[in-house]
Amino acid sequence: MAIFYFIMGILFTYLAINSINDTIWNTTTILLAVVATLDFGVGFRYLRMYKKQPKK
Repeated sequence: MAIFYFIMGILFTYLAINSINDTIWNTTTILLAVVATLDFGVGFRYLRMYKKQPKK
């Protein structure tokens, strides 16, 4: 599941980079960067939860 969030984070980062026209301070770029950050955060949280699971 974490891989899905990392892929989405990479996709939104790519879209944010491509949406830059004159400056990075436009709404679309900032919104895409925020969504990418949240996706990476959730991905790292899933990895941390996986690592803390007790082994059977």
